[in-house]
Amino acid sequence: MAEYRHPYPAPELAAEHPFVPLDFRRYEPAEMARRADDFRAEMARRRSVRMLSDEPVPIELIESAIATASTAPSGAHHQPWRFVVTGDPSIKREIRLAAEAEERTNYEGGRINDEWRRELAPLGTDWHKEFLEIAPWLVVLFEERYGVADDGSRRHHYYVKESCGIAAGLFIAALHHAGLATLTHTPSPMAFLSRVLGRPEQERPFVLFPVGYPVDGCLVPDLRRKPLDEVMTVVTS
Repeated sequence: MAEYRHPYPAPELAAEHPFVPLDFRRYEPAEMARRADDFRAEMARRRSVRMLSDEPVPIELIESAIATASTAPSGAHHQPWRFVVTGDPSIKREIRLAAEAEERTNYEGGRINDEWRRELAPLGTDWHKEFLEIAPWLVVLFEERYGVADDGSRRHHYYVKESCGIAAGLFIAALHHAGLATLTHTPSPMAFLSRVLGRPEQERPFVLFPVGYPVDGCLVPDLRRKPLDEVMTVVTS
């Protein structure tokens, strides 16, 4: 068995930085394979959904998904994220109008070049973003570029974008596992989200998630994901 020098803190720091036993569950190989295959199959059904219903969604489901997202690893365990949630119709409409203004400039004002348009064509997207107003919830993930103490001093955060990216992935998986649908929307630029949602200077919009149920008869693009041999490489000596 491999031997490790366990990273216990020095005795003088142990009280301030305690360690606890790992809560890890080990399974028999057959059970591990079953669990892995079940999760893969469930996540293979996940799709980005733009046709969202206005059917109400309990806030408890959003809270649970955010709590799951917050289990993500982060640089120095600073957890540099803030999930801002709104179901207010007036705020959703303001966000939609601001997002559509930016997206219309992208699609019709020359920000998107011809190559980009060809890449977007299979998705059937345009500058209209009705889902931002129809979905019962909008969740905006803000990255905290630095922390602010009670005395106003700044605390440096580490690997902010990487940490928020992992949290975003867990949030998407948690929503899907709960039976909800979403998509990642990143209107460019996104600064209006800070203004509309009244966020402080240290926070910057990272991604916007409309969350809800798909409409009955929802259609999604007929896409194929890359096979394993195109996304995995095993390196040996």
